Amino acid sequence: MRVSLIVTTYNRPEALLLVLESIRKQSIQPSEVIIADDGSEDTTKSLIDEFRKSTKLKIIHSYQEDLGFRVSESRNRAISIASSEYVVLIDGDMVLHSEFIYDHTINAQHGYFIQGSRVLISPNKTEEIIKTKEIAFHFLSNGIKNRFNAIHSNFLSKLFSNKRNYLKSIRACNMSFYRQDCIEINGFNNEFKGWGREDSEFVVRLFNKGINRKTLKFSAIQYHLWHDEANRKSLLKNDLLLQKVVDDNLDWCELGINKFL
Repeated sequence: MRVSLIVTTYNRPEALLLVLESIRKQSIQPSEVIIADDGSEDTTKSLIDEFRKSTKLKIIHSYQEDLGFRVSESRNRAISIASSEYVVLIDGDMVLHSEFIYDHTINAQHGYFIQGSRVLISPNKTEEIIKTKEIAFHFLSNGIKNRFNAIHSNFLSKLFSNKRNYLKSIRACNMSFYRQDCIEINGFNNEFKGWGREDSEFVVRLFNKGINRKTLKFSAIQYHLWHDEANRKSLLKNDLLLQKVVDDNLDWCELGINKFL
């Protein structure tokens, strides 16, 4: 299966470098890596250009002007140019387990999207990793939280992964789906500005379209580098956008990926 890995980023090149290194170490490589850049300064472009020289990975830099937090639009731009049938989404501060892409692909199933989880890295450990560029993690690594999320086990994954539709712990930082399913609900809603709820609203429309949730446990592991909490001043407005699709049973947004297709 061809897979497009989309990595959202904004002005954090030191974290993005570690993510790219973890992509390089995947047991199976994605067909392409698309950096969905929400208006970073030139240091991010320079990093991407330099990294391209050291890898055979196909890396595409999808850039949009910095007009504030517009991750929905940034993802839509990237998905619109993705050439693969299957799309995996991560954020640019998520270091990947070496089986991450493999886990998403072997669990891909028509009629479902996949939701993974994350391991949280402490502030001090994150600072250490940024300095040393050492990204080898395991269940017993120091400086990690929610430690059980770091256990990788095919046996446990088969026992504890589930197929249930609910919105708790929806995060587009570890999500995958068939590109066509995304196109048919018009992608992410570009009305979302600022942090929060754009991924939940996207998922509600998937549910309303008949695409169900498959939640992976002990599989598709990623390690979230610590950062300051995002500004949440847009959350009330974004909650209203989410509630509208719930109340009206919508499976389509007017301002979506069609802007770029």
